Amino acid sequence: MNSLPMAADQAALEINPVFNISIFLAFVAVTLFIVIRASRNNKTAADYYAGGRSFTGPQNGFAIAGDYLSAASFLGICGAIAINGYDGFLYSIGFLVAWLVALLLVAELMRNTGKFTMADVLSFRLKQRPVRMAAAITTLAVCFFYLLAQMAGAGGLVSLLLGIDGRVGQSIVIAVVGILMIMYVLIGGMKGTTWVQIVKAFLLIGGVLVMTIWVLAINGFSFNTVLEAAVANSEYGEAILAPGLKYGANPWDFLSLGMALVLGTAGLPHVLMRFYTVPTAKEARRSVVWAIWLIGGFYLLTLVLGYGAGALVGADVIEAAPGGVNSAAPLLALRLGGPVLLGLISAVAFATILAVVAGLTITAAASFAHDIYANVIQKGRKDADGQPIKADPDAEVRVARRTVIVIGVLAILGGIGAQGQNIAFLVALAFAVAASANLPTILYSLFWRRFSTRGAVWSMYGGLGSAMLLIVLSPVFSGSPTSMIPGIDIAVWPLSNPGIVSIPLGFLLGWLGTVTSSRKESPQLAAEMEVRSLTGFGAEKAVDH
Repeated sequence: MNSLPMAADQAALEINPVFNISIFLAFVAVTLFIVIRASRNNKTAADYYAGGRSFTGPQNGFAIAGDYLSAASFLGICGAIAINGYDGFLYSIGFLVAWLVALLLVAELMRNTGKFTMADVLSFRLKQRPVRMAAAITTLAVCFFYLLAQMAGAGGLVSLLLGIDGRVGQSIVIAVVGILMIMYVLIGGMKGTTWVQIVKAFLLIGGVLVMTIWVLAINGFSFNTVLEAAVANSEYGEAILAPGLKYGANPWDFLSLGMALVLGTAGLPHVLMRFYTVPTAKEARRSVVWAIWLIGGFYLLTLVLGYGAGALVGADVIEAAPGGVNSAAPLLALRLGGPVLLGLISAVAFATILAVVAGLTITAAASFAHDIYANVIQKGRKDADGQPIKADPDAEVRVARRTVIVIGVLAILGGIGAQGQNIAFLVALAFAVAASANLPTILYSLFWRRFSTRGAVWSMYGGLGSAMLLIVLSPVFSGSPTSMIPGIDIAVWPLSNPGIVSIPLGFLLGWLGTVTSSRKESPQLAAEMEVRSLTGFGAEKAVDH
């Protein structure tokens, strides 16, 4: 099958800009209405951070899917499969397996032990201030990397839809998305964000299912025919069906990427925070079951869409379009259903980005306000009579709202700098930071009674620092035309993903810090944490030791 000529694509893209913008505005209006309605019950910190723990298992399952299935899952993976074939599908496999690891290993235990944030769990039986500060900093770092990917995806997507090629135009689009994100989180908190994620999950999975059936229908409902067409339309031929096209030159890079994908999800604070929005451990388990089916089914569909885009659109057209490799799914929609389907699918992708950035932003804001402000800055303050001053929950929420604005501005600036990068790959960097900085401390805290404050702090700062340093020294950051800063070359680390070094280093530092520490942690708190994590007893109570 022949690919669409670029000129034809551009003509089709320019047919209905008013229609495209109308779909976006309609989606924004509907979701803002939902957010405003949901925000009417935001009276306490628990309402703002955890949606009042009022969501059922199925609702939270859809919200988890909405939070986890990011722009990388839809735009980035479809593009990666369309261009790199089998090696692109490795992202789907990695994300899905990672989700199962997170659910089976840490999700329910984290939910039972914590209150609002990941740091509640990590500091439960350790020294509060240093551990909360470290956990908050790693949370902010992971959220920032993830936000970069989503914002870059937003710029490429809307630019494709409106035919904007210039960097300035895409930067304006990213700024608009950032402002919308700030509004969603400021108004709706976790409750509004959750409803946006539920709506987005319905739209995304429904839209992908329709496109998948459409691709299969025009190929006689034969996936083999889709693959044959993709091979015929690819410059690499049958190489797109076998491993090695992207990572064959350096298998160590693939191993590093695989470690980051599989282990990263269990350390993603915005995914773990979703489990605090249900009232009981039973509902948490129900939400897990729903999420597994939704997420697993979605990633299987990306295989059809990716190869379908390669067959019907072609890698050359995808790479030349505004948004580059991230344009595969929208261009496939254009090829299948013209400007109408393009507008609808792009609106779904836009919904995906808005929902995920809102979830990331409220997680980062909650971490700063709850962990740094309430439990580090305010902790230990005393009044004139020498009595401890408890942090005011209303003041805590006010701090969270201000933090949302700061994070939004930083995300806009970072997204502008990350334009042109494959967003699935940018998310893989966030996964590497999460697996290096958070996962070792989470597992040690949950399963190793001897784990100490020094081990936690060394693990988090060491894992974060090594991952960040290796990213800066890698070809992702500089030294090639596709780097974030192509004008300089400080790339002395050969691998694109730091996981193969930074993840084991995080575990090693956690162990080393513990065995060299003279401080003995409370065995009573360790026992209490074990009982709470396994049974959920007392999970609704405040964590305050």
